Amino acid sequence: MSQSVFVHETAVVDRGADIGAGSKVWHFCHVAAGARIGMHCTLAHGVYVGSNVSIGDGVTVANQVSLFDGVEIGDRVFVGPSAVFTNLEVPRAQLKRPAAATRIRVGEGATIGANATLLAGIAVGPWAFVAAGAVVTHDVPAQALVVGVPARVAGWVCVCGHRLDESDRCAGCGARYQRRDGVLRPLPGAGT
Repeated sequence: MSQSVFVHETAVVDRGADIGAGSKVWHFCHVAAGARIGMHCTLAHGVYVGSNVSIGDGVTVANQVSLFDGVEIGDRVFVGPSAVFTNLEVPRAQLKRPAAATRIRVGEGATIGANATLLAGIAVGPWAFVAAGAVVTHDVPAQALVVGVPARVAGWVCVCGHRLDESDRCAGCGARYQRRDGVLRPLPGAGT
């Protein structure tokens, strides 16, 4: 662990956890042995990071989030307060845990809103936006905005995070996209 890592005195970081330079581990967090956390990450109050969890660079994990074994978070992801990541497809107390937990993958730049729930085995595409309170039961395409219970695609978002209008132009930065076969491709011109 780099000397430039800040660990609050109430946090527990097990020996064997790998935390990148410039990261901050705040009040009452627990980072298990074997967890890998990138550079310049923030783990807010009450975050748990399991032993087989990978977190990229520049990630923010807000208050009261548990990242159990099998969660993979890409670079520059935002995880909102009290988001839930499940890792068992058959959660029963009397059953022994499987040898390996079912993975959940969150792509680069994605946002997981407050109180959203991601079921085991889900992949969230790069720059996607999962709305607060959504329950994600299927994979989320890159740059899709998903809302509701169960979550459904309700629109598309720019890399900057703003929703695209009907012409696939970003209201925030002005970037323009072309949608083909359910995939957004940036067009040359204004914006990010």
